[in-house]
Amino acid sequence: MSFLIALFVAYSALNLTLKITSTSGKSRLGWLAAASFVMGSGIWAMHFVGMLAFHLELPVHYDVRETSISVFASIIGSFAAFYLTMTRHATKQRLAFGSLIMGAGIVAMHFIGMSAMRAPATTITYKPLIWAAAALFAVVASYAALYIFTKFRRDTNRGWPKWGASAFMGLAVCGMHYTGMSAAEFWCGDDELLMRASNVGVDLVLLISITLVMLMIMMVTWIALYVDRALLERMAFSDPLTGLHNRHAMNHHFDQKLRGSAQSAVLFLDLDQFKLINDTLGHDIGDLLIQEVASRLQKFLGEGRYVFRLGGDEFLLLVNEMKQEAIETMALLILEEIRKVYVLDGNELYITGSIGISYAPQHGKDRSTLLKAADTAMYQAKRLGKNQFCSFNIDLEQKLIRRMEIEKGLRSALASEQLALHYQPKWNSERNCPVGFEALLRWNHPKYGLIAPNEFIPIAEETGLIVGMTRWVLERACIDCKEWNMRTDNKLGVSVNLSINVFESKNLMDMITAALQRATLAPEMLELEITESIVMKDAPDVIRQLLPLQEMGVTISMDNFGSGYSFLGAIDQIPFHTLKIDKHYMQESDSPSKRAIVNTIITLANQLNLELVAEGVETEQQLDFLRAAGCTVMQGYYFKKPMPREELDHWLLGLKQEAV
Repeated sequence: MSFLIALFVAYSALNLTLKITSTSGKSRLGWLAAASFVMGSGIWAMHFVGMLAFHLELPVHYDVRETSISVFASIIGSFAAFYLTMTRHATKQRLAFGSLIMGAGIVAMHFIGMSAMRAPATTITYKPLIWAAAALFAVVASYAALYIFTKFRRDTNRGWPKWGASAFMGLAVCGMHYTGMSAAEFWCGDDELLMRASNVGVDLVLLISITLVMLMIMMVTWIALYVDRALLERMAFSDPLTGLHNRHAMNHHFDQKLRGSAQSAVLFLDLDQFKLINDTLGHDIGDLLIQEVASRLQKFLGEGRYVFRLGGDEFLLLVNEMKQEAIETMALLILEEIRKVYVLDGNELYITGSIGISYAPQHGKDRSTLLKAADTAMYQAKRLGKNQFCSFNIDLEQKLIRRMEIEKGLRSALASEQLALHYQPKWNSERNCPVGFEALLRWNHPKYGLIAPNEFIPIAEETGLIVGMTRWVLERACIDCKEWNMRTDNKLGVSVNLSINVFESKNLMDMITAALQRATLAPEMLELEITESIVMKDAPDVIRQLLPLQEMGVTISMDNFGSGYSFLGAIDQIPFHTLKIDKHYMQESDSPSKRAIVNTIITLANQLNLELVAEGVETEQQLDFLRAAGCTVMQGYYFKKPMPREELDHWLLGLKQEAV
């Protein structure tokens, strides 16, 4: 029994020391204290269980004070040994010193415990050589135990190192005890007492003490494991930045709290323009903002109401047993709370949020369906202008189904030849002839028919399919350009729109080179159109990818100029040849302010020696205004709508015949 106790406490203590190396601060000291108590108390319990098995045939009892001192000796020795070897890479010197202290603690506990024995007219002496062998046994076995455990403690999947170390530690304790007992000689000076001696019963006080100590060891071990499990669960289900429940906790709550609820709602909150704050003020300020938003959302916690942080700037509220009117009122209060001023590290910030709401069981009964519905409603709120909430409804559901089918169809659209290119001419109003064509992607869906680019292009960008589509567009446009120039005397180039995804893929140069080589087209005949938003996202990287293309001879143009962000301070650093005036200005060309802006853009282009193309020209009045302002190259329905390749050939042939 004494050896089994030693083995059990050694295994428990060494298991607890595993936590020491993975924690810091007060937590580390707590685990160290628990392991030391278990080890030291276990050594003490093992010793006195062994003493219960020892019979002098004399009445024996133990001094309480010395017995108490003996247990503290073993606990202190264990604490010092574990402290010296708790580093991730314990040196041999530390192991040797730790095992020496551990052995000394075992020896001290043993002989202090032996000195606590009280028997009538009895003295104890020790054989020096056997005593020294017992002490050496304790030190060597302690070293072996600590060495095995420190060497293999990172490999927690294998149990044999822990059991091996525990066996050596138990052997150190038991071996020292029984070797030390064999060194002891007991002398009784009362012959009459010996003659009267008979079997003496077990010391009940000692037995009760051992039992209590073992119970305490098991209690400390159980509490430590319970605390460890609770901490791990808290780490697994808590967001480290905000302290809110995380996505794992949300999944658990959905499974446990949503089930059987008469009326539940999911509120999906996304902060508006949070990325801009991160990019301009840094992630530290962004983290402070997220923490403050989380603090404000905690005001809405209550019975049946839970708040989760899903990651980034996304939060989710799960509400049970509330009517729709009350939920919408709460959504308004949340938005009002979010848009209050934030003062963070000397910065005064204003931010808004968009909320999407889905209801159970109306919009679904499982987590995935409800989250998808709330997410769809949230994006609808953003499309409607942000800083508002939107509830999921049938129309949004139909849009969601359509979007899913479009996304699914896009993946096979190229292979099934559903995609096609249409070309819209760029017209020189002074020479009264085309000077090039813009390639525009069209998709004839087998179910929905012709789908507008502004619907399927964003989906292609979100899914990453736009990169492969752009590669195909470049190759097809270059081949078509080569072929139509073989039928005309004028050099008519082709322009292709690029997505930010193409720049992020880092494959732009390879795509352009492959397309030009396959079509045997001169680089000067290809024009690449990019938007202001692409440049603003990562101007240095965009410039780095465009410069080699410009040196090759490819033309670069700025599409939809004036419709997005303003980057006038850096426009002269970007390798553009052409500015395309956004069609929005043509749609409001009667406005004096819009006319003034167009005149300013034209003046800017002339001063920077850039070519100009005006988009969206549909009336003769717009044509006259642009010509008067100094813009001669135009594009729009006034001249020609986008047309498929076959129609383009007939159109060019007709222009050639008219010229003759």
